[in-house]
Order: sequence, then structure tokens, then C-alpha cells
Amino acid sequence: MSDSMDQNIARINELARKAKIVGLTDEEVEERNELRKKYIEAFRSNLKVQLDSIKFADEEQ
Repeated sequence: MSDSMDQNIARINELARKAKIVGLTDEEVEERNELRKKYIEAFRSNLKVQLDSIKFADEEQ
């Protein structure tokens, strides 16, 4: 994972903890939603690359 993605995950976790304890401002809710969206897009992209690289061997070999 890239440093940027690690930072995004850390920030998402930080906002999640804050949401449980004291709640989030409207700006923080927007930030959290945008970070989650970016994370999901990156996850899907990485999964697609992995799935596209799978090669099936012939069962008879």
C-alpha cells in the first residue's frame, strides 16, 4: 500500500474514533465520506488487477 493510502486509512480511523467519542463536524463528515470513497475505489482497482492476473491451469495437467 502506498504512503498516501496508509495516511488515508489512519485519518479514517481517527475520524471513526472521534465520531464515537464526541461526534464529527459537517466538514469532518464530508472528509470522512470522501476518504472512504477514495479507499473503496483503490481497493476495487487493486482487486481488479489481482483478478485480471489470475491464470487458470488446465485441469488435466
